[in-house]
Amino acid sequence: MDAEPVYKMDAAPDLERYSRQILFEPIGELGQRRLLASRATLIGCGALGSNIANLLVRAGIGHLRIVDRDYLERSNLQRQVLFDEDDLAADLPKAEAARRKLARINPQVRVEAVVEDAAPWNVERLVAGADVILDGTDNFETRFLINDVAIKHRLPWIYGACVGSVGLSLTILPGETPCLRCVFEQAPPPEMNPTCETVGILATAAATVAARQVTEAIKIVAGRREAVDRRLVQFDVWSGRTAYVNVGGGARADCPCCGQGEFEYLSGQRSSRTAVLCGRNAVQVRPPAGTRTDLPGLADRLRPVTAEPPVYNEFLLRARIAPYVITVFADGRAIIHGTHRPEEARSIYARYIGS
Repeated sequence: MDAEPVYKMDAAPDLERYSRQILFEPIGELGQRRLLASRATLIGCGALGSNIANLLVRAGIGHLRIVDRDYLERSNLQRQVLFDEDDLAADLPKAEAARRKLARINPQVRVEAVVEDAAPWNVERLVAGADVILDGTDNFETRFLINDVAIKHRLPWIYGACVGSVGLSLTILPGETPCLRCVFEQAPPPEMNPTCETVGILATAAATVAARQVTEAIKIVAGRREAVDRRLVQFDVWSGRTAYVNVGGGARADCPCCGQGEFEYLSGQRSSRTAVLCGRNAVQVRPPAGTRTDLPGLADRLRPVTAEPPVYNEFLLRARIAPYVITVFADGRAIIHGTHRPEEARSIYARYIGS
């Protein structure tokens, strides 16, 4: 068994900010100092992720890496608590807008913004050094990818999902609890998997899931692992109903991930270069690993074919080529608005951005 780490009581920043949290006996000063020394990776900074990031930074997590592939839209402001009209006007990616806001909330916390899509070729880098991973995503392909990398590297992670008024959460402790694929063997097909873009969402549902996820993360990094709730919880904030499901005490022998060590999503066997963004009439196209895009150069190339001059900053470029609106990120990804067909989006990408 590893030796208990030694925490120097005179080495941490000023604790006055966290005084009310320290008064909570299960955390106390030692737990707070453990929080300040810990690192978390948050994948996704939308409805769930913005709430998670806000709570973690206020609680005093030491280092928070925020990974998000998307940019802000006005419809996000109803539930994505870190963002406002100024962020929208600045045309910022969510991860960077969150970083700037969080730096003003708690400058003691190091917040790192990563404007990328979690994928088989980068996810191990994105979670490197983390003590816990939090799920702020909106699709099962990415969640199964997180599950693979967490099981492979024995990193605790906390699944969360919400749509309409319903939320779910499950804490996964590799080697101690079932993994996500023990519970959900396959991702449901898109038509059976409603999203906030198709059926709506209450901001209170997202906030409730996020609060539970962050509470479980605090238990883990503050050294109170015995207090972790190992059940799947499902609740409906509209009806007030809550259900707890005992998912078992360990890995399933027939689970392809934690039982058999087959990391199909991490290996890329189950990954796709395109993702339909449900309800947005848009498709994301991912380039090969290692791609970088010269946004000013791309703006020059696109200017003759756009309805108006392309606009860009250091993070993204947006161009209107009727009937499409194309948003290109510095890592080469693009979101093509105006189609829900992956093959059409790939064709537009190849024509205007490159193969």
